[in-house]
Amino acid sequence: MDTKYLVRAAIPIAVGAIVMSGCGGSSSGGGSSSGGGGKSYSIGFQGPLSGGVADLGINERNAVQLAIEQANAAKTLPYTIGFQQADDQGGADGSPPAARKLTGDSSVIAVVGPSFSGASNAAGKIYADADLLMATPSATLPDLVDHGFTTFYRGIADDNSQGPPDADYLVKVAKKTKIFLIDDTTDYGKGLSAGFKGEVSKAGGSIVGSDSAPQTSGCVAGATGSPSQYPSEASKVKNSGADAVFYAGYDCDFALLTKALRNAGFTGQLMSGDGSKSDTYLKNGKPANEGALLSCQCSDIASNPKGTDFVNAYTAKFGVAPGTYSAEAYDVTNAIISVLKSLGASPTRDAVVKGYAAVDYQGLTKEIKFGSDHNLTTQTAYLYQVKNGKFDYLGDLPTLTK
Repeated sequence: MDTKYLVRAAIPIAVGAIVMSGCGGSSSGGGSSSGGGGKSYSIGFQGPLSGGVADLGINERNAVQLAIEQANAAKTLPYTIGFQQADDQGGADGSPPAARKLTGDSSVIAVVGPSFSGASNAAGKIYADADLLMATPSATLPDLVDHGFTTFYRGIADDNSQGPPDADYLVKVAKKTKIFLIDDTTDYGKGLSAGFKGEVSKAGGSIVGSDSAPQTSGCVAGATGSPSQYPSEASKVKNSGADAVFYAGYDCDFALLTKALRNAGFTGQLMSGDGSKSDTYLKNGKPANEGALLSCQCSDIASNPKGTDFVNAYTAKFGVAPGTYSAEAYDVTNAIISVLKSLGASPTRDAVVKGYAAVDYQGLTKEIKFGSDHNLTTQTAYLYQVKNGKFDYLGDLPTLTK
């Protein structure tokens, strides 16, 4: 993921949850020492905690907090681990200040995040220069691992594991062979679009039209696009003869596009990626979004028997069920904690980075184990469909497209 915005109400937090500022602060023992006045150790989180993408950031932030609190309660480590957070609003502009906040805190020994690709790109050198682990649970732009960000590790499949199987499913399974491709001009959208486009002809389909539609100012503060672009896009799609649209972008704008397409009389299949899989798309796109397909590197934790305890604990603490990428952030955090456990009472940032590079941790959603390229050795994306106003889990894409 990269960025998506639309000012939304904060996700409710249950009574008894630790109150945390949207711009930072500590909790879960933040600033606590390793004992006897020794050095403090914290895990940080960088992601959107305010603004249009705050829902996804809070999904992840809550899971990181839960994993830390559980480790402290179980006395997993020989010290109480603290928690620090930095709000980047999901964008490249807010990312460097957030990264500097965490790298400048000597207690922070590892960071979960950034959540999005643009933010990761903007912060990668800052974390590398500080020798501080940045372990993202959701940034999917493939070339993030090609920029020399030595401390960056991706705990999720990249867009090359999402875009191509999206195309395979749309052409081979859904039998849609004339596809109109639209991206939102973000790093995420362009990466996902490229992965999808490269597979269409191999699968037996064709791109009958393509366009870029910048994110709208109503969805993204300061964006250049306007909702008036979508009726025009819908007309292009309808006139192209396409029987499907693939949108590489985010939920708020995909909802606007979805409604414009249906209002224009387009009856073909709609499909998008993980950037659009959110309650915002469900709410803002209905009822036009019924039947839309959404791929995601996020697994369906609710149907995973191994996830029951996590779902129950998360729901009890925060008053809502885990959301998109909550379980992935939980796994990434616990993988970091497993590394800290192996390092004894005096871990260093450098040791954490080296330990994480060699980690082999079986999480709820996947095995967290990395190749030399800092990507997971096994990558999988999943498919959902909007049915009766909810996301219905269809299965993992490799199995569905065999």
